[in-house]
Amino acid sequence: MEKLKTNYLGLKLKCPVIVSSSGLTKKIENLIEAEESGAGAIVLKSIFEEQITYESNKAIDQSHNYPEVADYIRNYSKHNSLNEYIQLIKDAKKAVTIPIIASINCTSDLEWGDYAKKIEAAGADALELNMNIFPFNPDKKAADIEEQYYKIVESVKKNTKLPIACKLGKNFTNLPYFIKQLNFRGVNSFVLFNKFFEPLIDINKEEITNSAVLSHENDLKISLRWVAIIKGMMPEIEISASTGIHSANACIQQILAGADTVQLCSVLYRKGISEIKPIISDMIDWMDKKSYKYIDDFRGKLSYENIKDPQMYERFQFIKYFANIE
Repeated sequence: MEKLKTNYLGLKLKCPVIVSSSGLTKKIENLIEAEESGAGAIVLKSIFEEQITYESNKAIDQSHNYPEVADYIRNYSKHNSLNEYIQLIKDAKKAVTIPIIASINCTSDLEWGDYAKKIEAAGADALELNMNIFPFNPDKKAADIEEQYYKIVESVKKNTKLPIACKLGKNFTNLPYFIKQLNFRGVNSFVLFNKFFEPLIDINKEEITNSAVLSHENDLKISLRWVAIIKGMMPEIEISASTGIHSANACIQQILAGADTVQLCSVLYRKGISEIKPIISDMIDWMDKKSYKYIDDFRGKLSYENIKDPQMYERFQFIKYFANIE
């Protein structure tokens, strides 16, 4: 797969297809199958700050009659969760030869710097910061929320030399500015976008439930626009496209828009990890038909800066484009 070789996070990948962080990537047998199917890299399942906090608090609640041991239990629970993750990294590095990217899902800057240091020592090749600070506080300014992201990045950067990618959601007032600020703080790689919990209401049971957990092919457009805009405005930025990528067609679209890599998840749940192989094969067939020898020959060809009418990416209102439709 010489023609699919690419670079991401300072790593040389045999192809731009990456297995995204999910429950699939916490099992060693799945990592082996992903490599055998042609994946360029693997992002391990995230270690969640909320989960660690929940587990430690649960342990404390179960020992409420012994308050003097609360701190010991809290620290033991946190370190136990981290040690399990460290072991996953070590086992993954022994099982496969392709790059292993660790992932931490964080909402504060309290301990993640120390965790990042331990993840580096375990042998991870890079680190994905899966950041989501939900803006539900009516008394907090957008700038204050963004400042929390900056503090997390600065804390992690201070404690590890691992290359870092920030995995972001799409709900920022001015995403290009925000990414530029993170880049100023030393982050050059970004994953666009994260898929979050989306609530629905079951009117029969009258309770909150979740919408579809897995993405759909139609979700591709959510990230495609911003991949093209960000790459066009800041060509030095690395982008790993995520969400709604279910086929070679979707992979190619994202690379044409400017993505350096693409991340697969939902399609692997639906069709199996071996689906990576036909996706890569179809990408190569398309490149052969178009006479492209390498990924760089068409990467960013249709980014914001390279198309005749960049407003195609800017239009938000349907009527502006289809003004003559009655």
